[in-house]
Amino acid sequence: MYICICNSITDSDIRRAADNGVRNFRQLKLQTGCGSTCAKCVDSAREVLGEAVVDRREYLSLVRNSPAA
Repeated sequence: MYICICNSITDSDIRRAADNGVRNFRQLKLQTGCGSTCAKCVDSAREVLGEAVVDRREYLSLVRNSPAA
């Protein structure tokens, strides 16, 4: 789903950015341009980024705490 129409940024793009180390909106804006034109997407972008960061932390926690195969 498109989050930032002006810069063609999707929720997948934001999640991918989180996977690549983006942890806050400032970093997201610098990396993708999201929110830099009309800024109507900022709230939605922050929400998706926040969810992606939490999901990433939970995933890493599971990986670290799982028994070795």
